[in-house]
Amino acid sequence: MIGLFIKVLDFALPVLAMIFVGLVGTSVLVELGLMQKFSRLVSPIFAYTNLPDTCASAFLVSIGSTVAANSMLFQAKKENCLENREVLLCAMMNSTPVYFRELFTYQIPIVLPALGLMVGGFYSIVFVVTALFKILVIAIASKLFLKGNSCRIPELQNREKISLKSAIIRAFRKEFRIFLKIAGVYVIATTIIFVLQEQGFFEIFSVLPLAEFFKIPPVSIVPLTSYVASPILGISLLGPMIHSGEITNIQAMIVLMLGSMFMLPIFALRSQLPGKIAIFGTQLGFQIVIYSMAISVFVRLAILLVLLSIAP
Repeated sequence: MIGLFIKVLDFALPVLAMIFVGLVGTSVLVELGLMQKFSRLVSPIFAYTNLPDTCASAFLVSIGSTVAANSMLFQAKKENCLENREVLLCAMMNSTPVYFRELFTYQIPIVLPALGLMVGGFYSIVFVVTALFKILVIAIASKLFLKGNSCRIPELQNREKISLKSAIIRAFRKEFRIFLKIAGVYVIATTIIFVLQEQGFFEIFSVLPLAEFFKIPPVSIVPLTSYVASPILGISLLGPMIHSGEITNIQAMIVLMLGSMFMLPIFALRSQLPGKIAIFGTQLGFQIVIYSMAISVFVRLAILLVLLSIAP
Protein backbone atom coordinates (compact mmCIF):
# COMPACT_ATOMS: atom_id res chain seq x y z
CA MET A 1 0.00 0.00 0.00
CA ILE A 2 2.83 2.38 0.87
CA GLY A 3 4.59 1.50 -2.37
CA LEU A 4 1.42 2.30 -4.35
CA PHE A 5 1.05 5.62 -2.54
CA ILE A 6 4.67 6.53 -3.35
CA LYS A 7 4.09 5.67 -7.03
CA VAL A 8 0.98 7.84 -7.11
CA LEU A 9 2.78 10.79 -5.53
CA ASP A 10 5.76 10.38 -7.84
CA PHE A 11 3.42 10.49 -10.83
CA ALA A 12 1.03 13.16 -9.55
CA LEU A 13 3.25 15.75 -7.87
CA PRO A 14 4.93 17.10 -11.06
CA VAL A 15 1.53 17.42 -12.74
CA LEU A 16 -0.01 19.11 -9.70
CA ALA A 17 2.90 21.54 -9.64
CA MET A 18 2.13 22.50 -13.26
CA ILE A 19 -1.57 22.84 -12.44
CA PHE A 20 -0.76 25.13 -9.51
CA VAL A 21 1.52 27.30 -11.64
CA GLY A 22 -1.14 27.38 -14.36
CA LEU A 23 -3.91 28.45 -12.00
CA VAL A 24 -1.90 31.11 -10.20
CA GLY A 25 -0.15 32.29 -13.37
CA THR A 26 -3.44 32.70 -15.22
CA SER A 27 -4.95 34.56 -12.29
CA VAL A 28 -1.92 36.88 -12.15
CA LEU A 29 -2.40 37.75 -15.83
CA VAL A 30 -6.07 38.44 -15.13
CA GLU A 31 -5.19 40.69 -12.20
CA LEU A 32 -2.71 42.62 -14.36
CA GLY A 33 -5.23 42.92 -17.22
CA LEU A 34 -2.95 41.22 -19.75
CA MET A 35 -4.96 38.10 -20.60
CA GLN A 36 -7.14 39.55 -23.33
CA LYS A 37 -4.10 40.88 -25.23
CA PHE A 38 -2.83 37.37 -25.97
CA SER A 39 -5.73 36.56 -28.28
CA ARG A 40 -4.58 39.09 -30.89
CA LEU A 41 -1.43 37.08 -31.59
CA VAL A 42 -3.28 33.92 -32.64
CA SER A 43 -6.50 35.43 -33.97
CA PRO A 44 -5.79 34.38 -37.62
CA ILE A 45 -6.00 30.71 -36.56
CA PHE A 46 -9.48 31.30 -35.17
CA ALA A 47 -10.76 33.58 -37.93
CA TYR A 48 -12.80 30.79 -39.54
CA THR A 49 -14.24 29.34 -36.35
CA ASN A 50 -16.87 30.33 -33.80
CA LEU A 51 -14.52 29.70 -30.92
CA PRO A 52 -14.51 32.43 -28.25
CA ASP A 53 -11.73 35.00 -28.02
CA THR A 54 -10.74 33.53 -24.67
CA CYS A 55 -9.95 30.30 -26.50
CA ALA A 56 -7.34 32.11 -28.60
CA SER A 57 -5.59 33.31 -25.46
CA ALA A 58 -5.59 29.81 -23.99
CA PHE A 59 -4.32 28.33 -27.25
CA LEU A 60 -1.32 30.64 -27.21
CA VAL A 61 -0.49 29.54 -23.67
CA SER A 62 -0.91 25.86 -24.67
CA ILE A 63 2.09 26.20 -26.99
CA GLY A 64 4.15 26.30 -23.82
CA SER A 65 1.95 24.38 -21.40
CA THR A 66 -1.32 22.53 -22.01
CA VAL A 67 -2.01 22.35 -18.28
CA ALA A 68 -1.66 26.11 -17.90
CA ALA A 69 -3.92 26.68 -20.91
CA ASN A 70 -6.62 24.40 -19.50
CA SER A 71 -6.32 26.16 -16.17
CA MET A 72 -7.04 29.37 -18.07
CA LEU A 73 -10.20 27.83 -19.52
CA PHE A 74 -11.23 26.74 -16.04
CA GLN A 75 -10.80 30.30 -14.85
CA ALA A 76 -12.93 31.62 -17.73
CA LYS A 77 -15.64 29.04 -17.03
CA LYS A 78 -15.62 30.00 -13.38
CA GLU A 79 -16.18 33.62 -14.45
CA ASN A 80 -19.17 32.46 -16.56
CA CYS A 81 -17.32 33.53 -19.68
CA LEU A 82 -17.48 30.08 -21.31
CA GLU A 83 -20.16 27.41 -21.58
CA ASN A 84 -19.45 23.67 -21.47
CA ARG A 85 -19.47 23.21 -25.25
CA GLU A 86 -17.04 26.07 -25.65
CA VAL A 87 -14.75 24.69 -22.95
CA LEU A 88 -14.89 21.26 -24.59
CA LEU A 89 -13.79 22.50 -28.01
CA CYS A 90 -11.25 24.95 -26.60
CA ALA A 91 -9.66 22.25 -24.42
CA MET A 92 -9.44 19.96 -27.45
CA MET A 93 -7.81 22.79 -29.41
CA ASN A 94 -5.30 23.24 -26.58
CA SER A 95 -4.13 19.65 -27.14
CA THR A 96 -2.97 20.29 -30.72
CA PRO A 97 0.30 22.24 -30.17
CA VAL A 98 1.81 19.26 -28.35
CA TYR A 99 1.86 17.34 -31.64
CA PHE A 100 4.14 19.97 -33.17
CA ARG A 101 6.29 20.31 -30.01
CA GLU A 102 6.93 16.58 -30.08
CA LEU A 103 8.39 16.86 -33.57
CA PHE A 104 11.44 18.46 -31.96
CA THR A 105 11.42 16.75 -28.56
CA TYR A 106 10.44 13.19 -29.55
CA GLN A 107 10.09 12.50 -33.28
CA ILE A 108 13.34 13.96 -34.63
CA PRO A 109 15.73 13.04 -31.76
CA ILE A 110 14.26 9.60 -30.94
CA VAL A 111 11.91 8.18 -33.58
CA LEU A 112 13.81 9.07 -36.76
CA PRO A 113 17.16 7.58 -35.63
CA ALA A 114 15.44 4.45 -34.27
CA LEU A 115 13.12 3.68 -37.20
CA GLY A 116 14.95 5.24 -40.12
CA LEU A 117 13.96 8.05 -42.44
CA MET A 118 11.06 6.31 -44.19
CA VAL A 119 9.26 4.66 -41.27
CA GLY A 120 10.27 7.34 -38.75
CA GLY A 121 9.24 10.08 -41.18
CA PHE A 122 5.90 8.35 -41.72
CA TYR A 123 5.32 8.15 -37.97
CA SER A 124 6.12 11.85 -37.60
CA ILE A 125 3.73 12.77 -40.42
CA VAL A 126 0.95 10.82 -38.68
CA PHE A 127 1.27 13.15 -35.70
CA VAL A 128 1.07 16.25 -37.91
CA VAL A 129 -1.92 14.86 -39.83
CA THR A 130 -3.67 14.06 -36.54
CA ALA A 131 -3.17 17.62 -35.29
CA LEU A 132 -4.41 19.19 -38.54
CA PHE A 133 -7.43 16.87 -38.71
CA LYS A 134 -8.29 17.63 -35.09
CA ILE A 135 -8.14 21.38 -35.78
CA LEU A 136 -10.41 20.88 -38.81
CA VAL A 137 -12.94 18.87 -36.79
CA ILE A 138 -12.95 21.48 -34.02
CA ALA A 139 -13.41 24.32 -36.52
CA ILE A 140 -16.36 22.56 -38.17
CA ALA A 141 -17.89 21.65 -34.80
CA SER A 142 -17.60 25.26 -33.65
CA LYS A 143 -19.51 26.39 -36.74
CA LEU A 144 -22.22 23.78 -36.17
CA PHE A 145 -22.67 23.99 -32.41
CA LEU A 146 -21.46 27.43 -31.29
CA LYS A 147 -23.18 30.72 -32.03
CA GLY A 148 -20.14 32.88 -31.42
CA ASN A 149 -18.96 34.35 -28.15
CA SER A 150 -16.80 37.45 -27.79
CA CYS A 151 -16.61 37.12 -24.02
CA ARG A 152 -13.15 37.88 -22.72
CA ILE A 153 -11.66 37.76 -19.29
CA PRO A 154 -12.37 41.24 -17.92
CA GLU A 155 -9.72 43.89 -18.21
CA LEU A 156 -8.78 45.95 -15.22
CA GLN A 157 -9.59 49.25 -16.90
CA ASN A 158 -11.76 50.47 -14.07
CA ARG A 159 -9.48 49.27 -11.33
CA GLU A 160 -6.33 50.74 -9.95
CA LYS A 161 -3.12 49.37 -11.39
CA ILE A 162 -1.37 46.98 -9.07
CA SER A 163 2.18 45.74 -8.80
CA LEU A 164 3.29 42.27 -9.82
CA LYS A 165 3.81 41.36 -6.17
CA SER A 166 0.25 42.38 -5.28
CA ALA A 167 -1.11 40.50 -8.29
CA ILE A 168 0.70 37.32 -7.20
CA ILE A 169 -0.61 37.62 -3.64
CA ARG A 170 -4.18 38.17 -4.83
CA ALA A 171 -3.93 35.28 -7.29
CA PHE A 172 -2.55 32.93 -4.64
CA ARG A 173 -5.33 33.76 -2.20
CA LYS A 174 -8.01 33.34 -4.87
CA GLU A 175 -6.76 30.09 -6.37
CA PHE A 176 -5.35 28.17 -3.40
CA ARG A 177 -8.65 26.60 -2.32
CA ILE A 178 -9.46 25.70 -5.91
CA PHE A 179 -6.06 24.07 -6.25
CA LEU A 180 -6.59 21.98 -3.10
CA LYS A 181 -9.88 20.70 -4.54
CA ILE A 182 -8.24 19.87 -7.87
CA ALA A 183 -5.30 18.18 -6.16
CA GLY A 184 -7.58 15.99 -4.06
CA VAL A 185 -9.59 14.83 -7.07
CA TYR A 186 -6.44 14.25 -9.13
CA VAL A 187 -4.73 12.13 -6.48
CA ILE A 188 -7.88 10.02 -5.97
CA ALA A 189 -8.36 9.50 -9.72
CA THR A 190 -4.69 8.65 -10.23
CA THR A 191 -4.79 6.16 -7.35
CA ILE A 192 -7.80 4.41 -8.89
CA ILE A 193 -6.01 4.14 -12.25
CA PHE A 194 -2.87 2.69 -10.63
CA VAL A 195 -4.93 0.16 -8.65
CA LEU A 196 -6.70 -0.94 -11.85
CA GLN A 197 -3.34 -1.28 -13.55
CA GLU A 198 -1.96 -3.48 -10.76
CA GLN A 199 -5.10 -5.65 -10.94
CA GLY A 200 -4.42 -6.30 -14.65
CA PHE A 201 -7.34 -4.24 -15.94
CA PHE A 202 -5.38 -2.95 -18.94
CA GLU A 203 -4.56 -6.47 -20.09
CA ILE A 204 -7.96 -6.51 -21.82
CA PHE A 205 -6.29 -4.44 -24.51
CA SER A 206 -4.24 -7.44 -25.66
CA VAL A 207 -3.32 -6.89 -29.30
CA LEU A 208 -2.24 -10.44 -30.15
CA PRO A 209 -5.53 -11.60 -31.76
CA LEU A 210 -5.71 -8.44 -33.84
CA ALA A 211 -2.10 -8.83 -34.91
CA GLU A 212 -2.84 -12.35 -36.13
CA PHE A 213 -5.92 -11.11 -37.97
CA PHE A 214 -3.81 -8.61 -39.89
CA LYS A 215 -1.18 -11.29 -40.57
CA ILE A 216 1.66 -9.34 -39.01
CA PRO A 217 4.86 -11.44 -38.96
CA PRO A 218 5.26 -13.36 -35.67
CA VAL A 219 8.51 -11.48 -35.04
CA SER A 220 6.54 -8.23 -34.77
CA ILE A 221 4.37 -9.41 -31.85
CA VAL A 222 6.96 -8.42 -29.23
CA PRO A 223 7.46 -4.80 -30.39
CA LEU A 224 3.71 -4.49 -30.97
CA THR A 225 2.73 -5.54 -27.44
CA SER A 226 5.69 -3.59 -26.01
CA TYR A 227 4.51 -0.47 -27.82
CA VAL A 228 1.15 -0.65 -26.05
CA ALA A 229 2.94 -0.56 -22.69
CA SER A 230 5.67 1.87 -23.75
CA PRO A 231 5.94 3.47 -27.22
CA ILE A 232 9.66 4.14 -26.78
CA LEU A 233 10.28 0.48 -25.89
CA GLY A 234 8.22 -0.71 -28.84
CA ILE A 235 10.04 1.62 -31.23
CA SER A 236 13.42 0.53 -29.83
CA LEU A 237 12.55 -3.11 -30.50
CA LEU A 238 11.05 -2.43 -33.92
CA GLY A 239 14.00 -0.43 -35.25
CA PRO A 240 16.54 -3.31 -35.43
CA MET A 241 13.94 -5.52 -37.14
CA ILE A 242 13.49 -2.91 -39.87
CA HIS A 243 17.22 -2.44 -40.39
CA SER A 244 17.86 -6.22 -40.49
CA GLY A 245 15.06 -6.86 -42.99
CA GLU A 246 13.01 -9.06 -40.62
CA ILE A 247 10.02 -6.79 -41.27
CA THR A 248 9.23 -4.56 -44.23
CA ASN A 249 8.63 -0.83 -44.00
CA ILE A 250 4.91 -1.26 -44.69
CA GLN A 251 4.61 -3.97 -42.04
CA ALA A 252 6.45 -1.73 -39.57
CA MET A 253 4.00 1.08 -40.31
CA ILE A 254 1.08 -1.29 -39.72
CA VAL A 255 2.59 -2.36 -36.40
CA LEU A 256 2.97 1.28 -35.35
CA MET A 257 -0.65 2.08 -36.25
CA LEU A 258 -1.99 -1.00 -34.46
CA GLY A 259 0.18 -0.35 -31.42
CA SER A 260 -0.79 3.32 -31.18
CA MET A 261 -4.50 2.53 -31.60
CA PHE A 262 -4.39 0.28 -28.56
CA MET A 263 -1.97 2.46 -26.62
CA LEU A 264 -4.16 5.57 -26.87
CA PRO A 265 -6.98 4.34 -24.56
CA ILE A 266 -4.42 3.30 -21.94
CA PHE A 267 -2.59 6.61 -22.23
CA ALA A 268 -5.88 8.50 -22.03
CA LEU A 269 -7.01 6.65 -18.90
CA ARG A 270 -3.70 6.83 -17.09
CA SER A 271 -2.22 10.19 -18.10
CA GLN A 272 -5.00 12.43 -19.41
CA LEU A 273 -8.22 11.52 -17.61
CA PRO A 274 -7.11 12.30 -14.02
CA GLY A 275 -5.80 15.73 -15.06
CA LYS A 276 -8.86 16.67 -17.11
CA ILE A 277 -11.26 15.53 -14.38
CA ALA A 278 -9.28 17.43 -11.76
CA ILE A 279 -9.53 20.67 -13.74
CA PHE A 280 -12.92 20.44 -15.49
CA GLY A 281 -14.90 17.98 -13.41
CA THR A 282 -15.89 14.37 -14.11
CA GLN A 283 -18.41 14.78 -16.96
CA LEU A 284 -16.66 17.50 -18.96
CA GLY A 285 -13.19 16.08 -18.33
CA PHE A 286 -14.31 12.65 -19.52
CA GLN A 287 -15.86 14.13 -22.68
CA ILE A 288 -12.70 16.06 -23.55
CA VAL A 289 -10.54 12.94 -23.21
CA ILE A 290 -12.94 10.65 -25.11
CA TYR A 291 -13.49 13.00 -28.06
CA SER A 292 -9.79 13.80 -28.41
CA MET A 293 -8.87 10.13 -28.24
CA ALA A 294 -11.59 9.20 -30.75
CA ILE A 295 -10.20 11.65 -33.31
CA SER A 296 -6.67 10.30 -32.89
CA VAL A 297 -7.85 6.69 -33.19
CA PHE A 298 -9.93 7.55 -36.28
CA VAL A 299 -6.91 9.06 -38.04
CA ARG A 300 -4.78 6.01 -37.27
CA LEU A 301 -7.54 3.64 -38.36
CA ALA A 302 -7.91 5.48 -41.69
CA ILE A 303 -4.14 5.33 -42.25
CA LEU A 304 -4.09 1.67 -41.24
CA LEU A 305 -6.74 0.84 -43.86
CA VAL A 306 -4.71 2.62 -46.52
CA LEU A 307 -1.59 0.67 -45.50
CA LEU A 308 -3.46 -2.62 -45.63
CA SER A 309 -4.75 -1.81 -49.10
CA ILE A 310 -1.22 -1.36 -50.45
CA ALA A 311 0.49 -4.06 -48.40
CA PRO A 312 1.63 -7.09 -50.44
